[in-house]
Amino acid sequence: MAKHKYIETPEELLQFFKEYVKHEQDNPMSKIEYVGKDGRIERTPLETPITFDGFECYLRDRNIIKSHLGHYEDKNNESYKDYLPIVTHIRQHCYVHNFKGAAVGLFNANLIAKKLGLTERIETTNIEQPLFLDVPKDNSDKQNP
Repeated sequence: MAKHKYIETPEELLQFFKEYVKHEQDNPMSKIEYVGKDGRIERTPLETPITFDGFECYLRDRNIIKSHLGHYEDKNNESYKDYLPIVTHIRQHCYVHNFKGAAVGLFNANLIAKKLGLTERIETTNIEQPLFLDVPKDNSDKQNP
């Protein structure tokens, strides 16, 4: 018996993603600061990263899926092959959003780099130096004939 698709069409999956992005924009996290001599509380809304994991949580919280979207991006599952371009688009959107956010200082660059699997590579070259250099013998004591 075929597994029930919680999200019936690729278009519906894309629509859910757009709703997730809007939900994140409409519900920012807040930075709380205590200002002035009285310590008045000020809340500064902060944009949150759009992530594939966050999207899956959003879908679970709304009881749209039960666990994850793994089936929807399985290249070997013919039943879900039409979803693959949409899942790829969603993953790329998340990647670009996080990369741009880190690049302009909106998100913590170190956290985003780890999440995106980016690493800074520093190549070092070790050149072995001899302890004593072979200095050519001075032939100045030989007289030219």
